[in-house]
Amino acid sequence: MKDWTFLTNHGHTLLCIASDPTVRLKDVANAVGITERATQRIVSDLIKGGYLSVVKDGRRNRYRINSAQHLRHPIEKRNQIGQLLKLLSETA
Repeated sequence: MKDWTFLTNHGHTLLCIASDPTVRLKDVANAVGITERATQRIVSDLIKGGYLSVVKDGRRNRYRINSAQHLRHPIEKRNQIGQLLKLLSETA
């Protein structure tokens, strides 16, 4: 049985990007423990959801997190993603 965690792969991916806005998706995939293709899908979801934007920076991508975007689940929707990232980055 696979171990479970409190955060989803989407959350883990966003944490990786928050810690390094120029991180390569290959490195995110390795850190999260998923495929690079899965990471690409997650980043696409985060962009479509308004949590993330991407700008080309030479040959690399630079990601920007929309800290004001609210969490998606009804139980959590009063909280902003920036609050979650701040809390989790303080404990790391």
